[in-house]
Amino acid sequence: MSATNLARWHAYMESGSNPAVLSELLADDAVFHSPVVHTPQVGKAIVMAYLVAASHTLGNESFHYVRELVDGEEMMLEFVTEMDGITVNGVDIIRFNEDGKISDFKVMVRPLKAINKVWEMMAAQLEKAKA
Repeated sequence: MSATNLARWHAYMESGSNPAVLSELLADDAVFHSPVVHTPQVGKAIVMAYLVAASHTLGNESFHYVRELVDGEEMMLEFVTEMDGITVNGVDIIRFNEDGKISDFKVMVRPLKAINKVWEMMAAQLEKAKA
């Protein structure tokens, strides 16, 4: 099932980050670990909010995955993108549950100036979504 789950994630990314597609991928008890928020964000609605904001923030025309490591239902996808002239290098660590739904999603970003840019742009995107 790991190849199927990876293909489903890529289909979501290629869909222009369609929230309906993302909703189908997420478990109700999904957990999101942000590179800039200290506590895990728990529950499908909040995980969706963060991932949709991240897709608008990080998922520009320069975003692309450069490496994929898959071990059963866990995968690590390394990405590169550019935000306001800053090169961002990051990793998505995704765990799927036995139902093929994302149960855990962790994003790690480097270097420090990239983390600061992600924090700035994610905060603005989440505020915009609240309004």
